[in-house]
Amino acid sequence: MCLPRKFDASKKVSNEDLETIKEAIRLVSSSYGLQPYTLFIIENPELRAKLQPAAWNQAQIVGASQVSVFANNINFGDTDIDTYIQNLLRTRGMELEAVKGYADFMKIKINVLTEEQRNIWTSKQSYLALGNLLNVAAELKIDLTPMKGFESEKVNEILGLTQKGWNASLIAAIGYRHEEGITQHFAKVRKLNEELFINL
Repeated sequence: MCLPRKFDASKKVSNEDLETIKEAIRLVSSSYGLQPYTLFIIENPELRAKLQPAAWNQAQIVGASQVSVFANNINFGDTDIDTYIQNLLRTRGMELEAVKGYADFMKIKINVLTEEQRNIWTSKQSYLALGNLLNVAAELKIDLTPMKGFESEKVNEILGLTQKGWNASLIAAIGYRHEEGITQHFAKVRKLNEELFINL
């Protein structure tokens, strides 16, 4: 039996905890450090009601405290790398000559990819951020439901993502489980260690 987590809509994640979550995601590792994604944190109930049908009518979209939509860059390229390099120079007080070789290397590696390959690559990067979100939420005793069960095109349309160069790659509902949610009492169904781990 697989039932969705039931959130307590009356309990809201505090602004302080949200800032902790945002900082954990901001500091997460990504390929080359490029962070080719952004995170939309949606609290507006009307907007979430619009998103719910695009997310297969899952109750978590409207029942959670916040809904996070991870959006990956579409057709990531030289301009995005240049923006990253400028940030690197400002942050570390360096001159362009010191990192030009690194910038050129990234451009060579990324430009050989087709647009489709780049979009897949940036989408996968958002999973790294989701991993940190799962960890920090657990530390804060906040419940989280990661979701791939949604129609990206419809979410993109509702949030106006495509024209901004983004694509919805993941959704995560954040909040606190309802006391009446029965799934919290279920034993976790996971592989045995001998099935999951192989020592070589």
